[in-house]
Amino acid sequence: MDRRRFNRQLAWAVAASSPLLARAQQKNTDQMPANQLPTNSRWQAIEAGAAGRLGVAVLDTASGRLEGHRLDERFPMCSTFKWLAAACVLQRVDAGQERLDRRIRYGREVLLSHSPVTAQHTGQGMTLGELCEAAVTVSDNAAANLLLASFGGPAALTRYARTLGDPMTRLDRREPALNEARPGDPRDTTTPRAMATALRAAVLGEALSPASRAQLVRWLEATSTNGQRLRADLPAGWRMGSKTGSGARGTTNDVGVFWPPGGRAPLVVAVYLTESAAAESVRNAAVAQVAGVVRRGG
Repeated sequence: MDRRRFNRQLAWAVAASSPLLARAQQKNTDQMPANQLPTNSRWQAIEAGAAGRLGVAVLDTASGRLEGHRLDERFPMCSTFKWLAAACVLQRVDAGQERLDRRIRYGREVLLSHSPVTAQHTGQGMTLGELCEAAVTVSDNAAANLLLASFGGPAALTRYARTLGDPMTRLDRREPALNEARPGDPRDTTTPRAMATALRAAVLGEALSPASRAQLVRWLEATSTNGQRLRADLPAGWRMGSKTGSGARGTTNDVGVFWPPGGRAPLVVAVYLTESAAAESVRNAAVAQVAGVVRRGG
């Protein structure tokens, strides 16, 4: 057989076998458990299980590598904006424009659904530091609105995000309207990449003074709403802090930082899930699955 004829037959055989090979590879991938899939496929498998749209950003601060899923798509922030509000207050403290011990007095008219801490202090009010703690650790809605009012509202928070190297995050409304999570609406949204960038700058970078950075970390680590999300099944020796968010259309979010044991570099993680009809337990489990993948190193 001459070489030219052999090459033609070989090319035909490869072309004929390609669909069979692709189907076999797809079948093998479909049969693999989620924790054995390549990372991109893992995100897709978690997204499929949650029956929604999943966004993930994972930033390895040791290498600077950032990877994820739907990194640059917009997702409703819901209450994940509250850590940014607290960080904005801390930045103003660093600049000599604010004090954490300044007392903000308010009446019952500011209370909203889920205002467990602020509801106990109507009349006498709370300090800005106490409001930051309530907004971050238990996601107190009235506290978050009072923080926004202290520095100029949603537009001021958007401007603050820009100082953290985040070109995408935008806050347009206050609680509770910002939780509408309407598909395609850019208001009150971020992207996984942008949120991870902002977190790194504020929590691990030089955007805040060492004292303010340490305070922000303490609030994030004290968060009590993440036990079924990023904090779920946290192994011994690991530290983490995060801020959750929940809203309409099955929106289930958690963003934060993991500190592995042994002095290894932190991992910044942003998880956004929306447009899901799944039960809350399923949505929470999807966020927890992302955390498991991150801790195992992909």
